Amino acid sequence: MSEIIRQLEEKRVAARLGGGQRRIDAQHAKGKLTARERIDLLLDEDSFEEWDMFVEHDIHDFGMEDQKVPGDGVVTGSGTINGKLVFLFSQDFTVFGGSLSAAHARKICKIMDQAMKVGVPVIGLNDSGGARIQEGVASLAGYADVFQRNVMASGVVPQISVIMGPCAGGAVYSPAMTDFIFMVKDSSYMFVTGPDVVKTVTHETVTQEELGGAVTHTTRSGVADEAFENDVEALLKLRRFMGYLPSSNREKALMVETLDPVDRVEPSLETLVPSNPTKPYDMKELVVKLADEGDFFEIQPDYAPNIIIGFIRMGGATIGVVANQPMVLAGCLDIDSARKAGRFVRFCDCFNIPLLTLVDVPGFLPGTAQEYGGIIKQGAKLLFAFAEATVPKVTLITRKAYGGAYDVMSSKHLRGDVNYAWPAAEIAVMGAKGAVEIIFRSDIGDDEKIEQRTAEYSEKFANPFVASRLGFIDDVILPRNTRRRICRAFERLRNKQLENPWKKHANIPL
Repeated sequence: MSEIIRQLEEKRVAARLGGGQRRIDAQHAKGKLTARERIDLLLDEDSFEEWDMFVEHDIHDFGMEDQKVPGDGVVTGSGTINGKLVFLFSQDFTVFGGSLSAAHARKICKIMDQAMKVGVPVIGLNDSGGARIQEGVASLAGYADVFQRNVMASGVVPQISVIMGPCAGGAVYSPAMTDFIFMVKDSSYMFVTGPDVVKTVTHETVTQEELGGAVTHTTRSGVADEAFENDVEALLKLRRFMGYLPSSNREKALMVETLDPVDRVEPSLETLVPSNPTKPYDMKELVVKLADEGDFFEIQPDYAPNIIIGFIRMGGATIGVVANQPMVLAGCLDIDSARKAGRFVRFCDCFNIPLLTLVDVPGFLPGTAQEYGGIIKQGAKLLFAFAEATVPKVTLITRKAYGGAYDVMSSKHLRGDVNYAWPAAEIAVMGAKGAVEIIFRSDIGDDEKIEQRTAEYSEKFANPFVASRLGFIDDVILPRNTRRRICRAFERLRNKQLENPWKKHANIPL
């Protein structure tokens, strides 16, 4: 018995050492943690239960039969984050560059299958050189097996990817199908084809960082949701982020204790919106002042900043926020913002997270670039997402809601449950001057008449009362009382039940 125990301990030591001390030192020299160090930092102390520590590849070509490391380049198992169970995998770059073999893929698939059975989130810490070339098509089959599980888990349990090193070729499609992607600056990258292939095919010279680094994907492509300075910051922020999410689609939105009174009055909101309708203001100030203890976890802060998305708590309950940002493009909707917000709305609806929509939108961004880029279909994604959502939906119009953008931003017509407006809100087809120049085209040139007509139009529509009279706005509320009214609305919607007609699935305008 003692001999077996000795062998067991030797195997554990070998598995924990991964690719050996030299490669661990090389990983540290790059400013990166090892796979096991990342797990230790992410999970609660002594909560990790490892699976498949002794799994090895079964490749017999190219001398690989003599190169076997227990675990085969990925550490898998389960543990808790602030007491909440998660399943996770952490790829080990010190073992064959973290490359994926059939055995490596089976380990990932096993924990994903178990997470779906149990109903808990899946977290992937990605640091891999890609498919293990020595294994050939079996490695590609392993990727496809993981992809299939990503699809099956979508909308069932939250899936979060943290890119902490290379992620290239087919490997990128697994993170792409997860709900959120976080990256680490200067040490992680994602691309389908690398710089060398790009140069050969298109004659473009580009670095790995320019092509697929964290800054590129959080500011230009929108592939990633946030970029962090280093491994430690990424993992600590992920711990905080997980506190907003339910474990599965079978759970209600998460509730936590809060000392922030739900009836807190916020007098400063009375002066948030400038009296000049063309002057911008920061919508994030409103979001923070509505949130319990001012705590706001923003998603994709550097991509399409004309719309704000993220999580807050109100009365202790997780709330998903979608808000126009007047500081950028006057808060117009465009291709990127519609896609960004539409995906977020669908995530919240999947996991029973109520939606708060803060509206100050002059319309859709005009221009040939937008039309040629498909703003019609891209904008419809956000419309589709709001219309399809069955979670509690509360909407507040702070200043203006013009044209089709009024409809799109969770209006009463898209099954908004409670729709509020501040007293100075304008709800109309367009701004007063533009409307007058169309309705009274014959008066153009007569400045006095145009000015008079503009004043008449403003008097009629530069307030929320027409929409209130028609029942499209449920109440006009004072800015200072906004938190109290919204918290009360969500509390009364907590047991809302609404089902869409049976269908295999919807056909969202992709």
